Amino acid sequence: MLGAFRPTSVSSGGLLWKVPWKLSPTRKANARARLKRVDAVIEAVRESGIQCNALDRALQLPKEHEMHPRDKYTVFSPTSSGYRKGIHKVPKWTRLTLRVNPKGF
Repeated sequence: MLGAFRPTSVSSGGLLWKVPWKLSPTRKANARARLKRVDAVIEAVRESGIQCNALDRALQLPKEHEMHPRDKYTVFSPTSSGYRKGIHKVPKWTRLTLRVNPKGF
């Protein structure tokens, strides 16, 4: 069909940018590197001698090498089957601290 009402990829297939159902190995590696960089910053601030409540909370979080892979790549979700969903499904997941999940999930 020609003209203004011809089918496009958006109108016939829904959203053009779909979220993949699992993280690719490259995105997993980038997530691990991001966690390691955050750990390095927390350690540098701790060594500088500064004391504040935010640093105390950050020191209680597990480091990247202490985390279980399930906690690195998924987060707790009460609405998902299995109560877990991929971390990349969380809005702005690269900027959030998502290291702690409920025990047993």
